[in-house]
Amino acid sequence: MKIKVTSDSTCDLSEELIKEYHITLTPLTVIKNGENFRDGVDISPAEIFAHVDAGGDLCSTSAVNIDEYRALFSEMSAQYDAVIHVNLGSGFSSCYQNATLAAQDFDNVFVVDSQNLSTGQGHIVMEACKRAQECRDLTDVANLCEELRALTNRVETSFLLDRLDYMVKGGRCSMVMALGANLLKLKPCIEVVNGKMQVGKKYRGSYAKCLESYVKERLNGRDDLIEDRLFITHTPVSEKDLTVVKQAVSQYGRFPHVYETTAGCTISCHCGPNTLGVLFIRKK
Repeated sequence: MKIKVTSDSTCDLSEELIKEYHITLTPLTVIKNGENFRDGVDISPAEIFAHVDAGGDLCSTSAVNIDEYRALFSEMSAQYDAVIHVNLGSGFSSCYQNATLAAQDFDNVFVVDSQNLSTGQGHIVMEACKRAQECRDLTDVANLCEELRALTNRVETSFLLDRLDYMVKGGRCSMVMALGANLLKLKPCIEVVNGKMQVGKKYRGSYAKCLESYVKERLNGRDDLIEDRLFITHTPVSEKDLTVVKQAVSQYGRFPHVYETTAGCTISCHCGPNTLGVLFIRKK
């Protein structure tokens, strides 16, 4: 059985993984100075950061529309026995709603709400790619998608932010909170819980020190993790900070596959540069 896995550009998988598993991505729209750009196609995070650093307004993103999904599903459903599309979480965008409406026109297209973003969504995409090989008919595909939906609440997605100006400009953090965090040298952790972003623990000190503590608290002494793969995803950070994280992951985790990926335009628009997360899956 030939099964095609597709996803939104927000899954932040590396070019190597996308090619290895033949994943097709649908780009969200990035809006800069009133102009529309396709995420990862016409615009990059570096261009977003340069625009904001030069005094430009914060960029925003908009969902893939129904017609775009319909065009993708029409093409792929004709070439494959089944299509599994893993969406950006419905709590962050109308992508899932639009994809679900578009999929109603096709008997062999299945849509999965990842309840997540970035490589948290990427974990569900990877699971779809690996498990799809076991499917023998459309019933198997439907069952697989139910398993993927059940898996979404076991993905742990979090990011540690070094700066809060993007969150302030985007209205997700008050200037007073940002000022207090800066004065106290606090680095907030943003977590995805029940399909929504929320502020978790705040770490104090240099960014490198906070990153080490963040990774240790996420991984150390835990026996409830699926020790298959872990993503280190960043927007980017310095090589020095990245080395600290890699060493901490190696010390506190036991993951045979540690993938480093660069966060795409969506995370970059909302969190800004010098943001990093370690993302993995729990057993229960």
